[in-house]
Amino acid sequence: MAMRTIRVREETKARLDDLKDHPADTCDSIICRLIDSIYDDEPLTREEIEGIKVSEADIQAGRFRSLEEISREPGDDLVVR
Repeated sequence: MAMRTIRVREETKARLDDLKDHPADTCDSIICRLIDSIYDDEPLTREEIEGIKVSEADIQAGRFRSLEEISREPGDDLVVR
């Protein structure tokens, strides 16, 4: 595997070291873990995005009920305190 040298500030190196799960972790493994944590391997579909937009519009227009309101409906065992 080809290796590259990258330059990071001492503060950045210290922060990377703080993220080690194990003393033997390398900066490469930490950086890979950070990249993997922000990469979304299941991006939203167009339908999901549209549904979110519709829901946001409903909320802005006041078309929603709180959990407390819903929990007062007959037959609902959920108690909100």
